[in-house]
Amino acid sequence: MNTKPSIPLLQSDDAVSLQTRDPRYLDHDAPELRIDDLPELRVGLDDLPPLYQDAVGDSSSSSSAPLLPLNPALQPFDGIVAQFKKEPITGDEYYVDPRLDSDPALLERHIKWWSQTPPRPFVRLLGTHTQSVNDAGKKEKKTVTDFDVSAELTPYLYSDATNQVSWRALRTAEDSENTRRGTVLRKRAPGAKQSIELGLADKPTLTEWCHRYTASQAGLKCLTLERRMVGFDEEKVRQKLISLVRATNYRGSLSVTFPVVDARVTVYNQCKTNVWRLTAWIWWVCVLSLLFIFTWPYLFFRTKRYEVVFAEWPFSVFGENGRRQFVSISEDQWYNLWGRAISRAVLEKRQGILDQQDLIASEGADPVFGNNVVDGAVNLLRAGVHAMNEVNRQLGWGYSS
Repeated sequence: MNTKPSIPLLQSDDAVSLQTRDPRYLDHDAPELRIDDLPELRVGLDDLPPLYQDAVGDSSSSSSAPLLPLNPALQPFDGIVAQFKKEPITGDEYYVDPRLDSDPALLERHIKWWSQTPPRPFVRLLGTHTQSVNDAGKKEKKTVTDFDVSAELTPYLYSDATNQVSWRALRTAEDSENTRRGTVLRKRAPGAKQSIELGLADKPTLTEWCHRYTASQAGLKCLTLERRMVGFDEEKVRQKLISLVRATNYRGSLSVTFPVVDARVTVYNQCKTNVWRLTAWIWWVCVLSLLFIFTWPYLFFRTKRYEVVFAEWPFSVFGENGRRQFVSISEDQWYNLWGRAISRAVLEKRQGILDQQDLIASEGADPVFGNNVVDGAVNLLRAGVHAMNEVNRQLGWGYSS
């Protein structure tokens, strides 16, 4: 759980101010979605109003965050990438291109470009139970999936998805952080403790890390940009969802996790070994022939890794007054928005990702919340559906798994 994101020290073109003081973003009790008698919600998805316009107002007015496009028009490369791979499940991207090995300015520019794509975090609820089965006269225990439902959190990393308003920031690793700094194992920066106590040199900037990476003479090396959602109270949401599912009298094994897709972009240096590690048929040969028993330790201990750059996308931040300020909605409001849809999907033993239609269909479900306040419920539902539409339209949807 990471509820308090670090204020970025790296002042790049992507860095944005997090000092929003709009009281409408401050934590408050979430309204109950009592919308059974609101037929106006039965509208086409194309007729939905702009996202959170009553909260952020005109995007041209004074705002703490500039307009940041979901998919910038600038393309990362002017030519053909030598080698590229994207994992179908995790969405992790891997690049091999000689230009990124020798030009630190080009590498820095592309890291900034990659940081403009958000991570895609999800809330996943998995319910299972075990049962005994007879297989050829032999009793065995088998795990049965009762339900496996997920809801995406990406739309709530934007205060206005239509105009692409977000609070993201690009930063580098603090000296005290345990991470790989051109090393095989994670470690803190040399003399980190003394530097903190005596107030010595600042941490390396993104520009400096790009120069260090390109200057490294390691035969195998890589630099990774990690996209993170920060400022989200995972434990609070987990407990609410566990209580929600248990209230349905479910007695199986339940887990609530927060997987993230499109979280990492890794640049490998140009060499045959790195090209081979990204070639699908070579990977399968290593797996099926059990050669990975030898190749994996070799690659692990030979590769010098730089995991020092982070693109942080806040769900909330702490203001100067010590109170949380939310980019769009709070955890309570998210639960209030999605609670019925999740409860309904669990009871129907669904497996898959919930979407806009699940939100709309859940309007006729029985209330599951103890708050009788209804002001803003319609706008919250419409805004949530509209945000999902915008994110799917600009980042893509309907991928084959």
